[in-house]
Parts: sequence; structure tokens; C-alpha cells
Amino acid sequence: MVFHKIINDPVYGFISIDDELVNEIIAHPYFQRLRRIYQMAMAHLVYPGAVHTRLHHALGAYHLMRSALQELTSKGVEISPGEQRAAKIAILLHDMGHGPFSHALEHELVPGKHHEDLSVLMIQSLNDSMGGKLNMALEIFTGTYHKKFLHQLVSGQLDVDRMDYLSRDSFFTGVSEGTIAYDRILKMLTVHNGELMVEEKGIYSIEKFLIARRLMYWQVYLHKTVVSAEQMLVRIIRRARQIGAVCQEPLNSFINNPMENITLEKFCSIDDYDVLMAIKSWGQHPDVVLSTLCRGLLNRRLLKVKYFQEPVPSYILDEKLDEVAGRLNISRDEASWLAFSGTAQSRTYNFENERIHILFKDGTVKDISEVNNALINENLKGTIKKYYICYLR
Repeated sequence: MVFHKIINDPVYGFISIDDELVNEIIAHPYFQRLRRIYQMAMAHLVYPGAVHTRLHHALGAYHLMRSALQELTSKGVEISPGEQRAAKIAILLHDMGHGPFSHALEHELVPGKHHEDLSVLMIQSLNDSMGGKLNMALEIFTGTYHKKFLHQLVSGQLDVDRMDYLSRDSFFTGVSEGTIAYDRILKMLTVHNGELMVEEKGIYSIEKFLIARRLMYWQVYLHKTVVSAEQMLVRIIRRARQIGAVCQEPLNSFINNPMENITLEKFCSIDDYDVLMAIKSWGQHPDVVLSTLCRGLLNRRLLKVKYFQEPVPSYILDEKLDEVAGRLNISRDEASWLAFSGTAQSRTYNFENERIHILFKDGTVKDISEVNNALINENLKGTIKKYYICYLR
């Protein structure tokens, strides 16, 4: 009997699971843990609907990968059933290594480890327990498989990961500027000389995709209030570590002994709920800095943020430090946890690494930035940087 299961998704409708191995992976505790990790960290404090999880995103990316593979095979691209299965598994597991609150705490709980490094370790662990069935998926994920375009679908300037998070984050935040024509982009995908490319007819859809990504960064991901909330979250963890604040295990090990006895199993046992429980507990902590940050985050009394086009003048920061220190009767050093400056940055298109190539009808290939009257051009090469100051209201 042919295996078939459907999952109802608010963005795409029905997502089909037609492989028992894929279903087994979805049912695994490592994957189910993604239900307890917010996709957009603290963005729900600005956009209340943004409470979707990494599991939603993983399933959505899997659905887009499935559609992309069907489109490419219909155009005569040779992708065996085994390669299709492996590519779908690779994208399904691409975010397995995310810890609590995703990117916001990426390097705080497991210093020096990127979530993709942890994803590789987790896929390897699953592969061992499943008798090597994920060997090809691991090769595709790490970019060592000989068909480069399969890895590009998982990780690249135009991967299905980005297509899903833009579509999904736009849907759940209600920010229409992030809407992209993902279905048309998928129809325009092709493979030329072993690399993923876009047919000439898809130029405008790709430009819209890149502009939507830029708008989503500044309107959502780097919204000043989101920046404030996520900086508060980071400082809660750092302050707790500095003063030795205790919380429940297993999170306590990550706070107070981050380099000791941290196993993959232990990492997979922590999620957003552990951090939230700690924050609720620390809201009553005798340390003024820690308790102020925790109560502020819990009750949405966030630090005030102002963006600047140039570095924040030192006299402005000094004024805020003196003000906070006087109001809470703490030292200037302690006040620096509640009044500080920083930078936020993003780029529209990465000109240095992976490129988006357009395949023209005459067989020529051009980068998206080199087509006639290109909207994405060298003027967008640099990183857009904004400076900010956060301080206690």
C-alpha cells in the first residue's frame, strides 16, 4: 500500500507526506522539539500573530522543495527518486540545530557554534540511528554531493528556505511587503551546467523576491522594537551568567557551565519554554539589572530604541547611563546593561558568494545584477547599517 499523509498548512493548504522515512523523521523527538521554538524569536511583541514555530517553517520548506523537484524533473533534469528523497530530508532538517529563540540566542547558549553546525551533528546522529539512510541527505546539506543544484535549493541566494520564511513570516505578521510569487519562481527554476538558475521570464519575480527580503528585514526582523526585545533577551542570559543566577536544569548547565558536559541530547532538551520559565523566575531576583530586564520583557516594558544614521554620539549615551544609574541607584557599570548602543545591518544581495543566475533563451547566462535595466545592481552591493541606542524608559 502506498504511504500518503497530508498536513493542513495555513500558507500553502495541504502538504503531502508520501514517504515513510520522511514521516518517521517528522515523528522523531528531535524534529518535534521544533514545535517549541519560535520562528521569529521576539517579533510577536510587535506583530502579535508572529507565533509560528520552526516546525511550521521546516514543513513549509519541505513542501516548496517537493514542488521545485517536480518542476525540475518535468523539464528533463535528471533527479533520481533517491536524490529527491534526500533533498526533501535535507531541507526538512536544515534548521534542526536552532536553539531557544532561534537567531536571537544563537551564540549565547552554545558559544562558538552556528546552528548549521549543530544541524549537521543532529542529522549525523539521526543517520546513525537509522542505519545510514540519511547519507545522501547529509551530503546534499553539507554541499559535498556532486549535483550542486540540490544543495543550492537547500542553501543559496534563492533557496526554498528563504522562499518559505518570507512567505510565512509575511503571512503571520500581516506585513504584505514580504509577499513573494514563490509559485512563479518555482515554475521558472531550471538547471544549466549543473547549477540552479532562473529562466529569463522570471527576472521580475526574482527582483521582487530580493526587494521583499530587504523590506522584511527593516520592517520586521530589524524593527527597532524587535531589536530592543532581542537585545534584552541576550542581556538576560549574559547577566545571569555573570552573576551566577540559577535556574532549572538542563538550562542551568548552559547558563553556568556552557563548556562542560553539554551533549547533543542535552541541547535537544532545551527550548523556548525553558528560557521563559527562567525569565519568569529571575523577575524576582535580587539583582536589580537582571530583574529589571526580565520583568520588562515579560510585561512588554521594553527598552526605548532610537536609530541613527551615524554612530551614536558618546554624550547621548553618557547622559542615558547617568540617568539610569541615578534612577535605579546602581553603578554606571550596572547601568550599561540597561543603556547601550549597537548596530543593525542587512544587505539586499550578496555579490561576494552565491549568485542568482538568469538563463536567457539564447543560452547566455547573466547575474541578476547584470541584466538590462537591472533593479538589483552594484548600487545595492554594500551592507546597509544603522546605529541605535537602547535605554530604560
